[in-house]
Amino acid sequence: MNPPPPYRILLVDDHPMMRRGIRQMLELEDDLQIVGEAGHGEEALGLIEPLRPDLVLLDNNMPQLNGIETLRRLRAMDYRGKVLLFTVSDAEDDIRDALRLDADGYLLKDMEPELLIQYLRDALNGALVISPGLTRVMAQALRSPPRQAEVELTERERQVLRTIASGYSNKVIGHKLGITEGTVKVHVKNLLHKLGLRSRVEAAVWAMEHLRNAG
Repeated sequence: MNPPPPYRILLVDDHPMMRRGIRQMLELEDDLQIVGEAGHGEEALGLIEPLRPDLVLLDNNMPQLNGIETLRRLRAMDYRGKVLLFTVSDAEDDIRDALRLDADGYLLKDMEPELLIQYLRDALNGALVISPGLTRVMAQALRSPPRQAEVELTERERQVLRTIASGYSNKVIGHKLGITEGTVKVHVKNLLHKLGLRSRVEAAVWAMEHLRNAG
């Protein structure tokens, strides 16, 4: 039986040395492949259609078009792949903007190479990935309005929220809870409406803030 083809990754960073280092690192991995590189956001946007990457690893501080604006335009053009911000900035505004634009993760460049590889795989498998130490900053950046703490949730909704906060995909949540993936999607949609949230990322933060001590 032939192994599945490697995941296709587009690397976007204005520093050639950084791109070269990541490429050399991923060349050692059978399941991850750099299929293209871009030095700024405009160049990256033009590569999406011809390359069809599964994941975009995206620097934030770039000339012409920064990472946040590139992410905004990627989502506007209905790019359905994964997008990870990979940056030196731990500013609340950057984290808030990235996650509210449905980034699949926010990673700092000072992490160990082995951890970056693990996070790439986790994101490709549907998890939300955040650099160690950024959870508190993320929660502060996306803190929900106080009124949401009083929302009444069913036990099933609490279970779904806890699994969302753990970074699981809908398919994995369904398996863990013994329900179909379609049912999970309905629960997620209803939860976002009930809590007044816009994305499962905000739902994950809400869960970390309000279900932390729940039984």
